[in-house]
Amino acid sequence: MLPAIDIVIVNWNAGAQLRECLELIAATNRADVELHRVVVVDNGSVDGSAEGLSTIDLPLHIVRNEHNRGFAAACNQGAKDSNGHYLLFLNPDIRLLPDALAKPVAFMERPQNRQVGIVGIQLLGSGGRVTKTCARFPTPGRFLSRMLGLDQALPRVFPSHFMTEWDHQATREVDQVMGAFFLIRRAVFEALRGFDERFFVYFEEVDLSLRARILGWRTFYLSDAQAHHRGGGTSERVRGVRLFYSLRSRILYAYKHFWWWSATVVTVATLVLEPVARLSLAAARGSARELGATLQGYALLLRGIFGILETAWRRGKT
Repeated sequence: MLPAIDIVIVNWNAGAQLRECLELIAATNRADVELHRVVVVDNGSVDGSAEGLSTIDLPLHIVRNEHNRGFAAACNQGAKDSNGHYLLFLNPDIRLLPDALAKPVAFMERPQNRQVGIVGIQLLGSGGRVTKTCARFPTPGRFLSRMLGLDQALPRVFPSHFMTEWDHQATREVDQVMGAFFLIRRAVFEALRGFDERFFVYFEEVDLSLRARILGWRTFYLSDAQAHHRGGGTSERVRGVRLFYSLRSRILYAYKHFWWWSATVVTVATLVLEPVARLSLAAARGSARELGATLQGYALLLRGIFGILETAWRRGKT
């Protein structure tokens, strides 16, 4: 019996990218893997991107939400009732190359890789350049060094969150792979009870990867399977809101995985130090757009900070 895979794609106004993503899934090599179903969870799109997809030769299911439930919640919604051996969470701005399904599944099927719970693949940016997407688990120090730009100024002393010093040309074990292509054993996903829905977007895959590591599961990056990744996607149109959700998820992650005093230091630095650094950099670049997005993002954060802290403290490290 072939290993079966279910694919979950969360769509929010992805336009033509969604159809192209699905068409390239249909074109992949599936001689050694059964594509059980492809679930598109549409988070209240208004651009018509989730319409007219039934002509694509896929076992396609579309779930429609009246409003944007967030990425983590929509992923859990799409994975519900899955009975495949593997779950692949895929962004609609991903364009799979022919072996992008078969090779990762074959890697996880090898007996020596039975403790590999999560796999990512090589993602190619504009011009076919390999993007450096693998990352280390966050620590309070890494958060602070990134806020202050120390990871850029002194990378040997303050390694960045992303593994930018490595060319991503070899297969290796890593802490975390990017959520744009996130292949996980269904049994592991269910044991972890899925994504933590407190993370509306951002850090949900970091949190899941860390929880998997704590249970003894390993994460691997594969360099011999590829996909094109546009990056940014629809969130480019709402940069201020995107910044807000990134900062919000950072604070939630800190209170979930760090000691409370470390998380509080990260939170205070996020609220006080980082906006000054971001605004100064935007001003130095002469970017009115960046200034506006930064001001909007921090205005949203300050407006919602008490609710964020209440959410973090109420559930603690659960």
